[in-house]
Amino acid sequence: MSHYSIKNLEEYYQVYRKSVREPENFWEEIAEEHFLWRKKWDKVLTWDFREPEIKWFEGAKLNITENCLDRHLLNRGDKTAIIFEPNDPNEKAQHITYKQLHERVCKMANVLKDQGIKKGDRICVYLPMIPELAITLLACARVGAIHNVVFAGFSSKALSTRIIDSDCKMVIAADGSFRGNKSLDLKGIVDEALTECDNVETVLMVKRTNADIPMIENRDVWLQPLLDKASTVFDAEIMDAEDPLFILYTSGSTGNPKGMVHTIAGYMVYTAYTFKNAFQYKENDIFWCTADIGWITGHSYIVYGPLANGATTVMFEGVPHYPDFGRFWKIIEKHKVTQFYTAPTAIRALAKQNLSFAEDVDLSSIKVLGSVGEPINEEAWHWYNDIIGKGKSPIIDTWWQTETGGIMISPLPYVTPTKPTYATLPFLGIQPAIMDDTEELKGNQVNGRLCIKFPWPGMARTIWNNHPRYKETYFSTYDNMYFTGDGALRDEVGYYRITGRVDDVVIVSGHNLGTGPLEDAINEHPAVSESAIVGFPHDIKGSALYGFVTLKETGESRVHENLRKEINQLISERIGPIAKLDKIQFSDALPKTRSGKIMRRILRKIAENDMTNLGDTSTLLNPEVVQDIIENRL
Repeated sequence: MSHYSIKNLEEYYQVYRKSVREPENFWEEIAEEHFLWRKKWDKVLTWDFREPEIKWFEGAKLNITENCLDRHLLNRGDKTAIIFEPNDPNEKAQHITYKQLHERVCKMANVLKDQGIKKGDRICVYLPMIPELAITLLACARVGAIHNVVFAGFSSKALSTRIIDSDCKMVIAADGSFRGNKSLDLKGIVDEALTECDNVETVLMVKRTNADIPMIENRDVWLQPLLDKASTVFDAEIMDAEDPLFILYTSGSTGNPKGMVHTIAGYMVYTAYTFKNAFQYKENDIFWCTADIGWITGHSYIVYGPLANGATTVMFEGVPHYPDFGRFWKIIEKHKVTQFYTAPTAIRALAKQNLSFAEDVDLSSIKVLGSVGEPINEEAWHWYNDIIGKGKSPIIDTWWQTETGGIMISPLPYVTPTKPTYATLPFLGIQPAIMDDTEELKGNQVNGRLCIKFPWPGMARTIWNNHPRYKETYFSTYDNMYFTGDGALRDEVGYYRITGRVDDVVIVSGHNLGTGPLEDAINEHPAVSESAIVGFPHDIKGSALYGFVTLKETGESRVHENLRKEINQLISERIGPIAKLDKIQFSDALPKTRSGKIMRRILRKIAENDMTNLGDTSTLLNPEVVQDIIENRL
């Protein structure tokens, strides 16, 4: 039985038991069977969560790009590796074969080397969703440089913070980017960021919008002329299993963003294996993850996971609502997408639109639907299942984090029976634990904090230049456990449901209330589009609940009082009267990160009437809504 592809639930349990009884043997078999190594490992795993120190495949030598590119050239050289779908539907899509991708990556690697980049150097990548972004990541990995991708749309302050923290000596950027009917001046943002960074020696510029931009002498260089001259041959740098592959920043709930460090071998094995199983990928499938490569989802499931499997992966430059709200569905029809992976935020936004957008296209190619970024609420789940999947394409509600590198809890399509709002069962090799304040809660029907009690290959190894913070954040809450920061419950059959960030658990009159299920209840109201609940201090209850709610029709303000009653009635029925909201504020939008997560930290401050430290709001998708919410605070 190959552990590379699980066929049914019985097999899942069989392989899962082996994977947790003999984790070293389990991961060693996968690593041996499915990847190219220049030298085998001396030891599969060394670990200590107290230090914390984790090493997988110690002593092994490899280059991840040989696994993502070179080894496919013989049998899949002419197969499409990347389908690039541009922002403007009238611009032709590009199909880049494995052979072409390999050549372009080698050219780029030669350019980097000629510019003085060597193994271990950090390179900041600030590019829109164009093929050059994926090519740059792979070229960095080929030369042994560590890529640090910053989402192209983050502010100059967010960019400079990340460049300084990781001490990048090069930035690779574009003149601008197209986003819907707008174009963004990326070069202006880079120039402003670099007034604060004296460590950057070179800026390589990619032409995308053909904007007229200033080029700074002795620093800025156009990339294309260098690529035109570069050779298509580049021998991959041989790397150590535990050398860093990339740094990716994730916003902390407090303080500066954390630069999570992922290393080469474990990350490769884990992303490839989760991709293959979580999406049940077959040879001629067309896989589309709608994330930006600026997020971990894009790193793992647009670039490394799919390419390590020799898959065809779609890269989309645009947004779901341009030129209209049917864009996602038209792309699925156009490229015959078989696995579609997106965020609940996008699903909710699209579910509000006229049904004809989704019904006037042929979505019959879809085999698997995925959800990522936050738990998907029940209403959105049913819409996704009925309208997009036509009731026949399983939804995998995947739970994982920047820190975990890949999917951790998820149904396996056609293997695990799904249940709305539940991430269901742990992925192979993953050993979750639900904890109360001090100890593990055994058995089913328990509710607490989600920890992982054994290492997995894809986990981040440290925070760049700040190991004490890594230890403090993830390993100090519980002894010898990785603490995820999330709350979870395990139901009567052992399925997991993520109930939200633990700092989103509010204790009202001694009751621990996870805000996730409360928001789900509110979102079932036909007038409600989205909601976020936070706690605020209350003289009697200790904490009370404050709800921020956006409505489907913004003009419904005249009936607000009734709506408030109906919302609390829903909560009463679903959760209990103890969970009723003390305050319900309606707003046109909620503050969100660029990946669509609601910034509850900011809402919590507003609810507490503490406007002193809202943190850097410039990286939000919609910073202007913060002021609006403050002005209308109850």
